Amino acid sequence: MRILILGGTRFAGRAIVEAALGRGDSVTMFNRGQSNPGLYPGAETVLGDRTKNLSPLDNREFDAVIDVACYDPAAARLSAEAFARRTGRYVFVSTVSVYASQATTEAQLEDAPLAALKPDSTDFAENYGANKALCEQVIQEVYGDRSLIGRPGLISGPYDPTDRFPYWPRRIARGGRVLAPGDPGDLMQVIDARDLAAFLLDGLHRDRRGVYNLTGAPRPFGTLLDLCRTATYSDAEPVWISTERLVAAGVDPGMGIPLWVGEPGYEAFNDVDSSHAVGAGLACRPLTETIRDTLAWDLGRGGPETEGLDPAEEQRLLDELAG
Repeated sequence: MRILILGGTRFAGRAIVEAALGRGDSVTMFNRGQSNPGLYPGAETVLGDRTKNLSPLDNREFDAVIDVACYDPAAARLSAEAFARRTGRYVFVSTVSVYASQATTEAQLEDAPLAALKPDSTDFAENYGANKALCEQVIQEVYGDRSLIGRPGLISGPYDPTDRFPYWPRRIARGGRVLAPGDPGDLMQVIDARDLAAFLLDGLHRDRRGVYNLTGAPRPFGTLLDLCRTATYSDAEPVWISTERLVAAGVDPGMGIPLWVGEPGYEAFNDVDSSHAVGAGLACRPLTETIRDTLAWDLGRGGPETEGLDPAEEQRLLDELAG
């Protein structure tokens, strides 16, 4: 299969390229060449900016386009319309953040209402879900039932540039008393980038169409930390501090401690129903495997730790809040 991947050199895109090459597909990547150039000698790379000009791909035909990281409806329309007559399928990687409400007490299904744009807001994060929803609508308008849209939750696994999931295997492996946010029964939900990639590539090869939530099963946060302890052979001792006490101490939910939602109104973010995708073949590897692979990559990369509490701040909070 001839596949054009818009992006393809970071995290989810990287996993998709590797999965496609592993299946023997012919892969062309279109990107600016700024991240990991020359990473895949087995794939063709065409340089360009997908938000401005797709002319380097003029007259090229593909069996499918995979759009990995588009947040701009105008850019989505540019690429969708450019290839409408030159490709059979269009795959769009969206997000579970497209849903209008994250506060529902019921698991989110694919037919739930979508977020609306807040035109007066210039904050990227505030309109992130709404813009992804608009991108979806563009793809569906242009491609109809030739489109495949995946809505992943928090993506995990090796090569994670956000450092959100890697923080926990790394911190638990370090041992000692670990500040654990909220309640051990609070839900968390992730999908390994490699499982996301496998589902999307399977979807192309098996002519799968439509919209799919793509997450692993909801798990208690305490289970994640227990699995991290098991996977890293650690003696770490999670010390659970309630959300209310952390907020009162000035810790910002969603910013200071990775994977901790904290704020009210986001209860459904980690309770997304992916049964539709599971019925269509989504298979998620054991979370312990993701933990071990992520930690091995994290320890080998030698990069900066960008997420989580620094040790001094963590110790201060433990002393102040846990004694």
